[in-house]
Parts: sequence; C-alpha cells; structure tokens
Amino acid sequence: MNVRRSAAALAVVGVLAAAAPATAAGPSPSPKVAIPSGLYGTSDPTYDGVWRQSLTLIAQRTLGYEPAAKAVDWLAGQQCANGSFAAFRADPAKACDSKVMVDTNSTAAAVQALKAAGGHDDAVGKAMTWLKSVQNKDGGWGYAPGGASDTNSTSVVIGALTATGTDPAKVAKAGKSPYDLLAAMAVPCDRTGGGALAFQPDKKGELLANADASAAGVLGALGKGFVTTAGKAPGSTTCVLGKHLTPAQIADNAGANLASVVAKTGHLTSTLPGAMDQPDYGNTADTVVALAADGRVTQALQSYTWLENNALKWAEQSGPAAYAQLILAAHAVGAQPGDFGGTSLVRSLNAQGPAPSMPSAGHETKKKSDGNSSFGLWWFVGVCLVAGIGIGFLLSGRKKQQP
Repeated sequence: MNVRRSAAALAVVGVLAAAAPATAAGPSPSPKVAIPSGLYGTSDPTYDGVWRQSLTLIAQRTLGYEPAAKAVDWLAGQQCANGSFAAFRADPAKACDSKVMVDTNSTAAAVQALKAAGGHDDAVGKAMTWLKSVQNKDGGWGYAPGGASDTNSTSVVIGALTATGTDPAKVAKAGKSPYDLLAAMAVPCDRTGGGALAFQPDKKGELLANADASAAGVLGALGKGFVTTAGKAPGSTTCVLGKHLTPAQIADNAGANLASVVAKTGHLTSTLPGAMDQPDYGNTADTVVALAADGRVTQALQSYTWLENNALKWAEQSGPAAYAQLILAAHAVGAQPGDFGGTSLVRSLNAQGPAPSMPSAGHETKKKSDGNSSFGLWWFVGVCLVAGIGIGFLLSGRKKQQP
C-alpha cells in the first residue's frame, strides 16, 4: 500500500509520483482537474481518486466514524455500468466506454470501502461480478482486465472477496484459485530472497523478491483485506521448503522474509533506477500491517516506531491515502492514531474532505478514536520487549524492491 499501487498500475499510468508519492517531496502541482466536493485530498485525482477515497473511508470506519454521505456517494458514483471502477472519472454522468481504463485494484478497493460504509450492496455485488469475470486462468488477476496476473492485484481482490463473505479458495478459473497464483509467485527458499513473493516473473521467467508484493501477498495468503489486527505467532521463523505450500505457509515464508528485510533499520528502502535510495514510507506502513497479521508483532512494532518518528512529513505532503495507511498500521499493532508522534492522524485525515460523524456506538471502541489516550496492549508489550533486548532504531527510511 504505498497508496498501494502495483507496478502494473504505475506502468499503465506512466507516472510513479502521481500514483503514490513515496518520499517527502515538495508540494504536488496544481490539479489538472477540478476536485469534486465529496473527494478527499487536493492533489490531482486522475490516477488515484478511487484508491485514496477507498482507503480513507476504510480508515474512518475502522476508527468507528460514519463517513460523510457525500463522500460515500462520490465513490459509488464512480462505478461503471458493468460494475468496474477506473482510477478516476471526471464526468461520472458520462457512460464508460473503451477509453475508460477500468482496473481491478480500484474496483477491489472500492468494494472493501463500500462494504464497510454500508448501504451500497447493489454496487458491491456488481463490482464482485465484474471482478470474477476477469479472473485469469492461473487463478489470479492483473491490474488491467486480461493483463498478466500479479501478486498485488490478486491480493487486493482477495481482500474484496473476504469483505463480501466469499471464500477465495472457492473462486476458481480453470481449476485454479487466487491462492494458486500466490504459490506460483513464491520465491523458493533456496534462492536469493527465499520465501518472499515476486510481483510477476521477470522476462526470463525468474522470480525476484519484491517487498511490496510480499507485504500485499501476506495479507492475500491470510485471506485478509486492508484492515487487520495482530495474528497468531507463526509456527516457524524460517522459510518452509515445499512445492505445494499452503496459504498459511506462503504467508509465513513471506512474513519471515519481510521481517529480515526491516530488521536492521525498521523500514524499507526505495531503489528506483537512477535515483538515490530513499526511505519507502508507504510500503513500510504496509509491511507493518502484514507483519502484524502474520503474528510478527515485535518486528511490526519496530517498523511502526520508525514510521512514528519519520513519516509525518510524508503523510502531510502525500495526502489522505498516506494518513489512512498509517492509521491502518496503528490499528494493526494496537497503537493510538490519535497520538502519532504528538500529532493526530485522525484529525489530519478527516480534515482532508467532508467531515465524518462519530455514532454513539461505533464498531470501534472510543479508545481507538481521536483521543490522546495511552497506547494499546500490543504497543506496551512491544516497548517492553524492545527495551528488554536493546533493539536500536535507525532513523532512516524507504523501500521499493521492484523486479
């Protein structure tokens, strides 16, 4: 979730920075299109409007807020007649045609958001019908319908399936489910980066470890969406050999690899061609969620602490999706998003668009809301563990191990 855009998405839009500002760079240029009143954020939504709106609504519901009706309606209004979503439609009143580049990532994210918000079951049903119709014969999904399957797209669709109460193992094409695709993307234990997941095979058919894909794939293999809490500790801390790995083994292997990648610095690093290595804030936030879901709470807390010390400027300059990612990371480790290094992620996110409301009884308890209350149980336990074993944190940050 580096505003979790897959490599395929970036190739399609042709602009990495527009889809997911990964560094704490300067302010975004003036938008090329007018910002709709129901949309969160002020930057050009051409490549990420549906994505950032979906993450925002999901984060708000996770905190117990009731999203503003105009924000939910804006997202639902982006849907095409066939059930799919594009990254952004400036004129949703105009019917979708072949020029509208619909994609699985935007559609699956919108499903999770609309399901969480409630009241749009018809839109959710149409979107799921479309997603199932474009499943590939290897069991996975590519970013664009008909495109080669990739780990990231397949995983976000698994999240949509789970959100709608559908068992991903039972959604098959030519006898293969999305779990078969993830197994095919797992780097063998005896190879460099063993246990990690590849985004896609390279031109030679080789699988190269990709931390972004690994973080997405852990959640996918565990059958989870964007929102998760700490899972059961894995049975093994090392890569499990085998040609027929179970989804749980795929997740544990990828989790072990991710934990080793962030062990020294607490963060992932971007290695974009022609650019200096830089901290990867977004994918580090995704890694926190993945590690927590896989039961690797100590490692997740280490990376969360690094984010708390370093990622605020990135979030301020990147906008709502970045704030949402950090909120979901806090939720995964039991930390308080209302006090993120002295700043409230909750207020910062809600200020990006239409104000949500807080029902008297949200599906999250009050301690998860915008207060400055003490950290949760996992944070307390993690701090004690970290202090006990003397782990030091290097204040640097970011990844992008793209094949």
